Amino acid sequence: MASTDFLKGRFGIEIEMTGITRAKAARTVADHLRGTVERCYGSYDTHKVTATDGRVWKIVSDSSIFTQKKVNGEKIPADKTYSVELVSPILTYEEDIKTLQEIVRKLRKAGAFSESQNRTGIHIHLDGADHTPRSLRNFVNIVYSRNDLLYDSLQVEETRKSYCKKMDEDLVDRMNRKKPKTFNQIENIWYEGYGPVRRQHYHQSRYHFLNLHSFFSGVGTVELRGFNGTLHAGEIRAYIVLALAMNHQALTQKCASSKKPQTDNPKFAMRTWLNRIGLIGDDYKNCREHLCKHLEGSAAWRFPRAA
Repeated sequence: MASTDFLKGRFGIEIEMTGITRAKAARTVADHLRGTVERCYGSYDTHKVTATDGRVWKIVSDSSIFTQKKVNGEKIPADKTYSVELVSPILTYEEDIKTLQEIVRKLRKAGAFSESQNRTGIHIHLDGADHTPRSLRNFVNIVYSRNDLLYDSLQVEETRKSYCKKMDEDLVDRMNRKKPKTFNQIENIWYEGYGPVRRQHYHQSRYHFLNLHSFFSGVGTVELRGFNGTLHAGEIRAYIVLALAMNHQALTQKCASSKKPQTDNPKFAMRTWLNRIGLIGDDYKNCREHLCKHLEGSAAWRFPRAA
């Protein structure tokens, strides 16, 4: 049986959507969790849903969402109450994935939709408590080496690329040339070229597939931002499993190369990498299918079979 150690990491998820109001989304989440709703007025118009276990799920506004609703089956523009972002509490895969998937299904049934042309996205925050300077450098190299493969696999939309840029080659070169041994050294490399101010929430360095600003700015997480918006529960599960596996690879691998893998058969390259980082066996067949379905080539054979 394949190891499931990579699933033990803690994470949080942010899912952007429209189609329903924040109030309706909060009621939908609360009904499923048998929780209570508290509205906190402010710039994010937060609706806090407190579950019976005491954890708080939030429904907040996001100004980047192009708001819409459906009328007689047709999507039309809607007011800003239809800007909806679900922000989870700290979750674990084994305890919470089924609950999260069911919440997503119920939001979808309630009328929510989250589509790429609406510039909606999904962000996954991975617990940074166990990370070291070595593992953060590993993470940078892992993402850089598979920039193209990840963007093709996840079909990152042009409208979202300014919010989740590919890992910068200059940053990777600096990271591997200087071989930082401390968090402070990693931080200085990360912010190089952005000026002296580092602590504002919407710092420009955050808008990358891999965001370390969230780690250094006090949030304490490593964020992956390269997921298009969706309310397909299976796709969201695949994204979470991929994020946890990448995080585990960064944490446990002695070193990670920035060298890009073969690209003559992207589907084969993705499948073999997914197997290597833990997504092996029938339990992850559906995840592999979601993560490989947009790639060209053969998942079974690197080179075409002889006639």
